[in-house]
Amino acid sequence: MKKQTNDEFVFLPLGGSGEIGMNLNLYGYGPEANREWIVVDVGVTFGDLSTPGVDVIVPDPAFLEGETIRGIVLTHAHEDHIGALGWLWSRMKAPLYATPFTAYLIREKLREAGILDQVQLIEVPLGGTVNLGKFDVTFVTMTHSIAEPNGLAIKTPLGTVLHTGDWKIDEDPVIGEVTDAGAITRLGDEGVLAMVCDSTNVFVDGTAGSEGMVREKLSELISGLRGRIAVGCFASNVARMDSVIRAAEKAGRRVSLAGRSMHRITAAAKHVGMLNDIKPFLSEQEARVWPADDILYLCTGSQGEVRAALSRVAEGTHPYIKLSKGDHCIFSSRVIPGNELSVGRLQDKLADRGVRLYTEKDHPGIHVSGHPCREELKQMYQWARPKIAVPTHGMRRHLAEHANLAKDMGVPETVTPRNGDMVRLAPGPAAIIDEVPSGRLYVDGGRLVTEQGEALHERRHASTNGVLIVSFAMDKRGKIVSFAMDKRGKIVSDIDVRVRWSPNRARPCTSGVTPRPTAC
Repeated sequence: MKKQTNDEFVFLPLGGSGEIGMNLNLYGYGPEANREWIVVDVGVTFGDLSTPGVDVIVPDPAFLEGETIRGIVLTHAHEDHIGALGWLWSRMKAPLYATPFTAYLIREKLREAGILDQVQLIEVPLGGTVNLGKFDVTFVTMTHSIAEPNGLAIKTPLGTVLHTGDWKIDEDPVIGEVTDAGAITRLGDEGVLAMVCDSTNVFVDGTAGSEGMVREKLSELISGLRGRIAVGCFASNVARMDSVIRAAEKAGRRVSLAGRSMHRITAAAKHVGMLNDIKPFLSEQEARVWPADDILYLCTGSQGEVRAALSRVAEGTHPYIKLSKGDHCIFSSRVIPGNELSVGRLQDKLADRGVRLYTEKDHPGIHVSGHPCREELKQMYQWARPKIAVPTHGMRRHLAEHANLAKDMGVPETVTPRNGDMVRLAPGPAAIIDEVPSGRLYVDGGRLVTEQGEALHERRHASTNGVLIVSFAMDKRGKIVSFAMDKRGKIVSDIDVRVRWSPNRARPCTSGVTPRPTAC
């Protein structure tokens, strides 16, 4: 007779359920009063018009403070899966586990945050297994739009979960191995309690397409162009970078990287043995003097990011890269929902310079998604055969449709949690059994603030209902003239620099340079 226990196996998303990005998922095991946890991914999302002045947003990990965390496991190196580590690790303080490519990029991120020497980072070989208390976690090779993507087989005494991470099925991924269908099928044969699965493309019929096809299309396109060529793509997609580089070399062009992320990802790829049989890159300074027909720029900024390389090229402010009539810009990327306006403005500025544009809409095949479409999702369910489907990584409409697809595939139980919903996977039927605090923290001025923070509130107010006027003085050389205050905060110089904004209506402010401090 088995000994009765109060152990439960639970899943708890704190980010990434009800949104695309900002992934933070927890698995817990044990009785409620003494549960131990592992964390899967610690990612960011990015600010938009609703968060003026904020570029980076991270999930709120308040629930985890004081909990027993056995480890933090990272599935792959995209920012929405590892980008928040520098901000949040000190609130978790658990060892990190990642495969070599991901570990390289994590080190750089921790070094930038000044905490590299505090963190235990364990490299796990592809297909490796780590024991974390009640959890045995095996890395399962997948394909995606980055090097070394992994699913996780999380085994416990109460059952096994397949956490897919981000994935697709690609028989010709260009870089790395194909999805390990054999390992997933063996898990299905042994019995998969639940599958926590990517929902991004659930509304898209068919399959995502292969990187091998993209390589052929890019080579065909680039070989027929004359003049300078700039290619915008996601820097993290090493396979796409490899395809662009080889297409350029085949066409007799040399490649110059533009953007910090391109250099960072290239270093990580070479560290694990990728991109090692290509010609050395030209620096931006070297490339500027090469003949137009002999150069290709591989650029960051395909989403219209203001400070990225392509935006500076479009503005004409890049110090070395100049594109004009007779030149070309290839967008080997999709427009992420929410970025339509910024990408449109970028493309308009390039077109205004006479640059010819190429996108996946007018040149099908120069980009494919890294996420599974419906036929791939069906194939995954046929391999894994889970008892419970837990859709994640999607908006509410994605999760609901994914649950319907799982039911159509014969999965007995489905649960579609929101961030903060604790799902009991075993024992007993799957159910949401609790709701814990969850939310977002905003990186504002180098520190984390809450959504209700005064600065963000005032900024939102001003952006919709007010006007901001800054008055300052400049000397004959065009430099801002400073001012001084005494210990009481009173201006003691003869220059008065003041800021005024009206939250209700635009109105003039008469402040400026005056011979003495004047209230405004």
